[in-house]
Amino acid sequence: MDDNGDAGDSVDAKGFFGRSSRSDAEPTQRTPAPITKAMGSDLYRYRMDFSCLGTCLIINNKNFHKHTGMNARNGTDVDAANAAKTFTELGYKVKFCNDQTVMQMKQLMLDVSEEDHSQSASFVCVLLSHGDEGVIYGIDGCEKLENLTKYYKGDRCKTLVGKPKLFFIQACRGSDLDGGVETDSVAEETSERIPVEADFLYAYSTAPGYYSWRNTSNGSWFMQSLCDMLQRHGRELELMQVMTRVNHTVARQFESSSSLPGFSHKKQIPCIVSMLTKEFYFPQ
Repeated sequence: MDDNGDAGDSVDAKGFFGRSSRSDAEPTQRTPAPITKAMGSDLYRYRMDFSCLGTCLIINNKNFHKHTGMNARNGTDVDAANAAKTFTELGYKVKFCNDQTVMQMKQLMLDVSEEDHSQSASFVCVLLSHGDEGVIYGIDGCEKLENLTKYYKGDRCKTLVGKPKLFFIQACRGSDLDGGVETDSVAEETSERIPVEADFLYAYSTAPGYYSWRNTSNGSWFMQSLCDMLQRHGRELELMQVMTRVNHTVARQFESSSSLPGFSHKKQIPCIVSMLTKEFYFPQ
């Protein structure tokens, strides 16, 4: 069922309608340090030999305050349950929260970032909500995504420095529709400074500017595909290989069916933004 009670697909948007620098300054350059490989470690592969794989925080926003004008996100509970099952089976400790206000989301993200992750190999966050370009919605309004993820940057969350921080975001990023096009088938690190933005991966359900589709019975296209690919290939393929298969599945196997004029036969492509510095393999 869609948000108006009709069977079909829906989108995760608010609604269908309705310091100083000198230009001549010479950049500083540091002589690269010699590449070393500690015993038992891989320079290009994240360590997984911690006592815990990590925390997976799932925020599932379905019912929104009336004044926001946003529809209930029917089908999101399927996504949330699927994500919880998938990441639990991979080895994460799942924390699950429904219908969070903006303030609750920010406090939750802060609280989890301030936990001790020193014995964790990674961190995962799954955000399921309405959205627009650069923002995601709490049940009472919107917030910039960067204001939620900033708590995990290297200068703030010290126990996750050098470890992968994975954000999977099911939300619209605009109101454009993709009509598609016909195609022919055919070990221990040495002490060093690293960027505070390093080791993040943002997996968006759709490309910038576009709607993100969610089936009201089966869940969103992106989360269906993500969980399926992680369950099938998460323990054998590197994460970016898994995400490429997610892109392939969403792009090739889904097409919208909607009772709203102009919203049928539309396509979608997820968007993966990676600042990871190593290969990521889930433990066997």
